[in-house]
Amino acid sequence: MAELDREKIQTKLAAARTRLILDKPFLGALVLRLPMTEANPDWCRTTGTDARHFYYNPEYINSLTLAQTQFMLAHEALHCALSHFSRRQHRVLHRWNLACDYAINPLLVEDGLTPPYDTLIMDEYKGMTAEEIYPLLEEDDSQETIDEHLYDENSEGSGEGGGDQEPPPQPPEQEKEKQQQPRPGDKPQPPPPLTPEERETQEVQWQQRLAGAAQQAIQAGKMDGAMARMIDHLLQPRLPWRMLLARYMTAAARDDYSYMRQSRRSQGDAILPSLHSSEVDVVVAVDTSGSIRDREIQEFLSEISALKGQMRARVTLIPCDASIPEDAPWIFEPWEELSLKTKISSGGGGTDFRPVFQWVEEQSVKPGILVYFSDLEGRFPELAPAYPVLWLVKGKEKPPWGQRIQLN
Repeated sequence: MAELDREKIQTKLAAARTRLILDKPFLGALVLRLPMTEANPDWCRTTGTDARHFYYNPEYINSLTLAQTQFMLAHEALHCALSHFSRRQHRVLHRWNLACDYAINPLLVEDGLTPPYDTLIMDEYKGMTAEEIYPLLEEDDSQETIDEHLYDENSEGSGEGGGDQEPPPQPPEQEKEKQQQPRPGDKPQPPPPLTPEERETQEVQWQQRLAGAAQQAIQAGKMDGAMARMIDHLLQPRLPWRMLLARYMTAAARDDYSYMRQSRRSQGDAILPSLHSSEVDVVVAVDTSGSIRDREIQEFLSEISALKGQMRARVTLIPCDASIPEDAPWIFEPWEELSLKTKISSGGGGTDFRPVFQWVEEQSVKPGILVYFSDLEGRFPELAPAYPVLWLVKGKEKPPWGQRIQLN
């Protein structure tokens, strides 16, 4: 490629970055944190990032419009700001890469950016995180991400996936630096994947950058819509769903005071409040409409079973799709293990949450808490009940009332 062409490409990249800074200060502030580095087309088809640089194929940038170039700059910056390089955990690499792109691209489109023609976008994943999208993807999905995720093993040609394998041992720092130093005549080499220590450092840095960029955009009055909701969610303290579930259930069963008369020998004539603990009634409802997998149901029930013994809870288990099965509900005492009595299959009638709440109302019993495991795609009662309701949610939907815990 001629020198003049390279200068033209560099000018296009600089112009796209400047336009983002002016029009999209949140994204612009993040893009500024990624130095732009020309990459070898042998390992970079389009653009990519290792959480430290923005890598680009000059020929690819030359084929884009200025608006599409803005999209690619913002795309790489969001991968970093959302810490996609550190959130994969046990997930298979290729599916995780696809899920990350499906999570990012709708945000950028809704924010007014123009994607290249081969960008992965599906309306059904709009507003979902990569963790929520991942289990919805086919295991053998052969699609390719629009970019290169260079912070992980097997990142070259993002159709490869070996996410459950242990990464090979990294060379000592001095040897790694020596390997990265270019020699005369060498073509630029792909960056090595992040070490565990580098992932941790980069995650902290990008979280700080995310918060700072959001604050600047809010002050400029240019932060709203899906991007604002996503940032607000990310900046909230996050706890594992098991920890949140335990917190809400134990709060419902916490000790209380009683004014019953105690023994005169210990209390005299005065009636003083004394702390006592009692058994709590918990209703656990499971959406069996087919959108929740058996493995996920068993994992959920195992967690409830472990908690109920600690808090002396008497659990009523209610499976429900559009109706409650004839042989349900089932009642479990604190010392009994919680499990489905029979194999539950979808009734084919969709999801309706009302039968569970109707059943509770007919019993004239006010439970300490009702926990409902569902994707929330169904019909709700018009009014919230008088007892606390906790929704453990798979998917992106939100309930009209009650407390929501995201299941990732």
